Parts: sequence; structure tokens; C-alpha cells
Amino acid sequence: MWIKICGMTSADGIAAAAEAGVDAVGFVFAPSPRQVTPGQAAQLVALVPPGILRIAVAQHPLQMKVDEICRVMKPDYFQTDVEDLRELKIPAHVKVLPVVRFGRKQPSPLPARMLFEGPSSGVGELADWGRAGELARQTEVILAGGLNAANVAEAIHAVRPFGVDVSSGVESVPGIKDPEKIRQFVRAARAAAAALER
Repeated sequence: MWIKICGMTSADGIAAAAEAGVDAVGFVFAPSPRQVTPGQAAQLVALVPPGILRIAVAQHPLQMKVDEICRVMKPDYFQTDVEDLRELKIPAHVKVLPVVRFGRKQPSPLPARMLFEGPSSGVGELADWGRAGELARQTEVILAGGLNAANVAEAIHAVRPFGVDVSSGVESVPGIKDPEKIRQFVRAARAAAAALER
């Protein structure tokens, strides 16, 4: 089970995510309580241990912003809505993680790996697990939207995703990650994935 903690804003959050053994951390450049500048992201990225992917998270960014983020933060992946990617030029060395939102037109063909969530990001709104499950049978789906330690096992059993992505579900207040909630979330997700393999 691939696990991403999104909306990183502090060294403590990164340390907790690394200690919990996550696969990726996300830095948000869209308007949000978790929004960081490319410079702030670059400072935080320097604290991310090798082996953990660093993902720039945007929504409808201008090309100029994409260029600045990629130059200053040097992400491994650039995540934005799938429609944005028709217009944007992402540097060749940066991989792309398209976001497909429930209720919007589905891309055809489906991306090889995609993030699936509800209409809005970072507000704790659940995605449609039924639709996510259908997509997960066709491609690698990372499920986002309203996940937390209490419901992630149920989500994994319902959807059988490639991965899960959490932001507000591991926070003490909006924008501040809670190390214990991160640990609980990762533990619950790994246990649910192991149970599916039995």
C-alpha cells in the first residue's frame, strides 16, 4: 500500500511521516491552510529522507508558477487536475500525478496512475468509493478525500486502491500535522493492506 501524507508545512510533520514509513509527502501550492511558497517547500524538501517521493501539489496553476516550483523545489512528481495537464508543460525529469475528480469527465484513456478524489481538495470530503473501486480495477488509483485512521481500512477494503493520500485527516488543526495521527493512519492502512493479501 503506497501512502502519501499531503500538505506538509513543518519539519515535525516531515519527521513523523518519515518515521512512520510513508512513500511520499506532498507540498501544496494551491490556496489552502497548507499552502507553501516554492522557497518554503525547498527548505522542507531538504529534510525529506532519501526514498520518500516529494510531490508538488497544485490546482489550475499558471505555467510560470509550474516553472518556478520545478526550478526551486525540484519535485519528483507534479500533481494537478488532469485537465490542467493538457495546457501545461512539465519538465521531462518530473513525473506527473494527474488528479481525477468525482463528477467530472473521465479522461480516456485513463492515466497509468492517478489520484481520485471528490470535487474539492483538503476539506475532508469523502470521494465516491464505488466509482473509485471501478477505476481501481482498470488502473493504479491513489484514493484521497476525507480519509483518516478510523476509516482508511474500510476504504482500502471497499476500493482496493494502489495507494491512499491523507491531509486534513492527520491534523490537530488545519495546516498542522499531528505526529500521532500520522502514525495511526499509516499503521491502519498497512494493516488493512496486509489483511487483503491473506
